[in-house]
Amino acid sequence: MERVGILIDKLKDQFAQKADSDKLLVTAQMLLAELQQHKKPNLTKKKEELSGWLFDMHTKLPIVESEFEESNEIEINEMSSVNQDSPVKEILELNDFILEDAPSIHDRLKQNEVDVSAGFQETPIRDLKKAIGINDRYLFINELFRGDETMYERSLKTINSFAIFPEAQYWIQRELKVKLGWNDRSETVDHFHQLVRRRFA
Repeated sequence: MERVGILIDKLKDQFAQKADSDKLLVTAQMLLAELQQHKKPNLTKKKEELSGWLFDMHTKLPIVESEFEESNEIEINEMSSVNQDSPVKEILELNDFILEDAPSIHDRLKQNEVDVSAGFQETPIRDLKKAIGINDRYLFINELFRGDETMYERSLKTINSFAIFPEAQYWIQRELKVKLGWNDRSETVDHFHQLVRRRFA
């Protein structure tokens, strides 16, 4: 009951200092919790006979925001330093019981997937025309060769005829990039260069 007295004094001090209603609410809730711990059970009275807001099921209890929980812990520490003889109950949260090292559900269900396409990105290819899929072919013709399929076919045939990569690179720069106005930052141009590089790998 000493803690109840301390909490009442604390509430009076906060009221006299015109503290925020949120701080008063925190102290009042701590006082209520302490009083409930010291309440003796009375089995003769029924719940219906008891009156007050505590047993009214329709009354919503106020929720204390998290920023005031830190001040709550500080107040508990101050009160425990004032009276060392009275035991201070440690308040535990649900998070304290959950193991932090235990793998989450996401980690347990996650499978280590190996990206198969990553292995094929650097493998050399013999014929550029056969290595380009139908989606890439359509993309290259429409975005890089301005819809001219004949120019696309001739360009691939020319690139396939070169013996070394620098030779093909010089021809692409002179005949395709400059004349067709390719943007070097484009993902499509980058993808085309990657395929040409694989052709000479």
